Amino acid sequence: MNGSPAVPQPIPYQGSKRQIAPTILQYFPVPISRLVEPFAGSAALSIAAAASCRASQFWINDAHAPLIELWEQIVHCPAELADMYTLLWNDQIGREREYFDTVRRRFNTDHAPGDFLYLLARCVKAAVRYNANGAFNNTPDNRRRGARPTEMRRRLCRASTLLRERTRLTAWDYKKVLDGCTAEALVYMDPPYQGVCGSRDQRYLPTVNHNEFCGELAKLNARHIMFAVSYDGRTGTRTYGKSLPDFLQLTRLEICAGRSTQATLLGRSDMTYESLYLSPALTASLKRAGRTSKHQLSLW
Repeated sequence: MNGSPAVPQPIPYQGSKRQIAPTILQYFPVPISRLVEPFAGSAALSIAAAASCRASQFWINDAHAPLIELWEQIVHCPAELADMYTLLWNDQIGREREYFDTVRRRFNTDHAPGDFLYLLARCVKAAVRYNANGAFNNTPDNRRRGARPTEMRRRLCRASTLLRERTRLTAWDYKKVLDGCTAEALVYMDPPYQGVCGSRDQRYLPTVNHNEFCGELAKLNARHIMFAVSYDGRTGTRTYGKSLPDFLQLTRLEICAGRSTQATLLGRSDMTYESLYLSPALTASLKRAGRTSKHQLSLW
């Protein structure tokens, strides 16, 4: 199932779950008291859940502070952010590459949300990448100028309408977020450097330690917290990422994420599949709701 055009995606983001968010949401209970994304990125699950009225409250967290500052602007000041984006977008015309470099230098000094949005809209693969000195170093995609201002304004204002006055925004380490979750919450996690991307480009977060992460999931199990994790996957016969261990007693599903971009470039038709793990508490909730048919929970 693909993302609906009615669901806004204000932040273009490499690895976003926008396209498969509706499928992932099929494995969540209805309604959700609070949906928590400790590794939010583009917050595709939160936006999709808000658009489909599947959750009442949201907690969007990402350890990358400039990203959360951008989310603050999206949620609380979308019109002002849209005005800034419009100014930047119009000002670039006729000198796109030079202008991108100018905005990038300025962002690396003051991390202004408007500049960050412009860079994400213009850079290659919408990937957040930094060099060893902590400077944003992705280059522009010279084939495009980024979303037109009218379209970006629509996305920003729609996202704000969906999330305003019911969203908590933090830039914490994921473990602190997990510690603050209660049994009423559902936690969705898509940690960096996992999934079908294999060895990803250098990004803004260090690798999440596999054993440490598994230990945190075990703590959630002990507290009967509902959670779902996108963690590993495959393209054709090639697998990516470590699978989560059996001792966690997770239900493992496989979701088709479409044709592999790399396969397309090579003229092949390999499909990409991503693993989705459901916690025992989440699986039990689905059972109580009578949602455990083979169609609804097709195990890998």
